[in-house]
Amino acid sequence: MTEIFATVGPSTLNKKFLTAINKRKVNLLRINLSHTKIKDLESTVNFIKRYTKIPVCFDTEGAQIRTTSIFKNKMILKTNTSVFIHKNKQSKKSFGLTPIEAFDLINEGDILSIDFDSVQIKIIEKKNLSLKATVINGGSIAINKGVSVNRQIKLASFTKKDIQAFKIAKDLKIKNIALSFASTGQDVKRLREIFKYPINIISKIESKRGLKNLKNIISESNGILIDRGDLSREVPLENIPQTQKNIINVAKKMKKSVYVATNLLESMVIKKDPTRAEVNDIYNTLIDGANGLVLAAETAIGNYPLECINMISKVAKVYKKNHK
Repeated sequence: MTEIFATVGPSTLNKKFLTAINKRKVNLLRINLSHTKIKDLESTVNFIKRYTKIPVCFDTEGAQIRTTSIFKNKMILKTNTSVFIHKNKQSKKSFGLTPIEAFDLINEGDILSIDFDSVQIKIIEKKNLSLKATVINGGSIAINKGVSVNRQIKLASFTKKDIQAFKIAKDLKIKNIALSFASTGQDVKRLREIFKYPINIISKIESKRGLKNLKNIISESNGILIDRGDLSREVPLENIPQTQKNIINVAKKMKKSVYVATNLLESMVIKKDPTRAEVNDIYNTLIDGANGLVLAAETAIGNYPLECINMISKVAKVYKKNHK
């Protein structure tokens, strides 16, 4: 049967939802560390456990650059104007990057794409504590949005926040960890060594390095997750469908479970019914051989989290009926 992972967030961290999913086929509850404060992590897990026995999964921040230190959490960048990235201070005309090490790795000439290419800037000057950039494509940016660079940058596999979360995970005996931006099988080995008990590691494939070392990552993991959103930062959008099929085929040949995430039912964040294209995408993803599907914004911040779970279940039921 198709597995369903639901991401918890403001829309679902409540008694009503957590009680209701006990009657539905949800296999895992995902906590996204990129959007959860460390100080809230333990209480969040304990709150979930109060209403359901569905296992919890910590999804790491991983090797991803994100925006931070934005004045009032929002900033408008106009095309052909200048903007500054500061290493350790905040102002109305600048923003910061996390992890802090990313600042030192960015050079003059680099092009930074923010929040799925909605904004692009080019670095034109680098100083010890600041980067000056020209805005190529303007728009609005907010705190904690993903940033990609037009060349390969090697970041640590785990952030400081991830390391803190692992300690909490061990204290709470969390057995499921999703490793974001897995780059090599060695990343998976290092994660497994941190825990003193067996854990289920689902490695997320969302970068070119991950694709390059796919077999090595799969061999060290219990399963893999195709994050089509972050992957599309580095792989042209038109290539994502075939890339998804290729990854699934490799995982199935290696007898490992594979899950697919991003934009499965994105329209249902605000609407009660999905689009025909979304239903078609889900069905074809199951035909490709996916073992499970991951709901992210749909259940974390969406208006219809239970309806999303119901829709995935209905499509999966039809798939099972037609592919016995």
